Amino acid sequence: MTSMEQYPHQPSEPHRRDGSEQAAGHGHAAPEGGRAAAPGHGHSHGHSHSHGPAAPVSLHLRKVIAAVLVPFTAAVLVGLVVLWPGQTPAHKRTGVGFDRQTQQATVTQVVELRCASANASGVPPTGDTSTAEGSSARQQADGTCKKATIRVDTGQDKGRTFTEIVQPDQSRQLSQGEKVVVAYEPSAPKNLQYAVTDVNRKFPMTLLAGIFAVAVVVVGRLRGVMALVALAVSFLVLTLFILPAILQGSNPLLVAVVGSSAIMLIALYLCHGLSARTSVAVLGTLISLALIGVLGSLFIGWAALTGNTDDNTGLIHGLYPSIDMSGLLLAGVIIGSLGVLDDVTVTQTSAVWELHEANPSMGWRGLYRAGIRIGRDHIASVVNTLVLAYAGAALPLLLLFSIAQSSVGTVANSELVAEEIVRTLVGSIGLVASVPVTTALAALVVSADRGGPATVAAATPAGARTAPARGGRGRRRKR
Repeated sequence: MTSMEQYPHQPSEPHRRDGSEQAAGHGHAAPEGGRAAAPGHGHSHGHSHSHGPAAPVSLHLRKVIAAVLVPFTAAVLVGLVVLWPGQTPAHKRTGVGFDRQTQQATVTQVVELRCASANASGVPPTGDTSTAEGSSARQQADGTCKKATIRVDTGQDKGRTFTEIVQPDQSRQLSQGEKVVVAYEPSAPKNLQYAVTDVNRKFPMTLLAGIFAVAVVVVGRLRGVMALVALAVSFLVLTLFILPAILQGSNPLLVAVVGSSAIMLIALYLCHGLSARTSVAVLGTLISLALIGVLGSLFIGWAALTGNTDDNTGLIHGLYPSIDMSGLLLAGVIIGSLGVLDDVTVTQTSAVWELHEANPSMGWRGLYRAGIRIGRDHIASVVNTLVLAYAGAALPLLLLFSIAQSSVGTVANSELVAEEIVRTLVGSIGLVASVPVTTALAALVVSADRGGPATVAAATPAGARTAPARGGRGRRRKR
């Protein structure tokens, strides 16, 4: 028999001093059967700490948290309104890199022929194959080339065809039926207006995105759906606010701070619910982002990093000279750190909350020590992940330095690598700091909760018997 069946006529618990009943202090939902538990039964509260949503904190603490986050949220909304971009400034296309007109096309025919007969080798080889140019020229003269016929499938010249010679040492070899992207230059001679620039990858990329979405929903269920919605909102904030505002000439750091804050608020509350636990994670993320912004600004200026290190950044600076490229670099550091910060702060907050649920009598010092032990493992894995992610992205660059047999000092001193080092170390410092900061905030909130489970347990009469806590759905254990 259950404890409720065993004591069917147990008298009601006395009212607490604040006028609320003990049952009301817990904020419990009705049992599975849909019938509300009898308000006076002390044994109906023995399973209040299941592994579901966190128990709400007291009204006093909610007011304290709101006093911090409501003005911050209002400031973010004001920033979005003030900095919201109008129309992106127009410019004349340069035809360089991504700044060119493109159309979709299909390779309709591919035939092989000798490179010499196709006159594809350019300057005849001199016989000197010791250089890369001489070796390539020799291969082109003696090798077999491909002559591809390409049909334009979109735009005003839809149906038009042109031919292109593919060199034997060319990295991209075309095949019949392949979908490609072609660049269009209207000022060029008619037979040279179109050229293949890339492969059309829309189908495999769309399929991979679909598999990712299905996997997230199958494993995460409703949380997975909300995570996908938050991802879509983050992408919209990035494309509709952050990028156009920077192009319009707004301060990149200010835009990044406002945009990142908006993404953080939307993503965290959408995925984890509007609760004190989520609010603590938001506060921890905010403090860590502020630290990353300060350190990034200091060391980017101290190391004299311009942010103009490759063709793409050079093109941006050429088209929009008013953009602060070093500020753009700092904005990238902040936005790039946000995703990992969310993971760390939410995990640490949840860990402290669960520790408190398991042992409501534990004080804030005990909660902090237990939570920081969990955080140390998280720090080691996250920092290693961040460093390897940046190293993987810069692997071709590092390979070039290895080929050149440059010393470690020379490599690290170059601006290309120094940017990645500053980006990695500043972000990692923010991640490391987020663990003790968030853990301390969470421990202080749950231990100071005047309406929390610890207070209720202290108010329970000594003679009352409670069933031991269980996970799962919170069913009462039979005696």
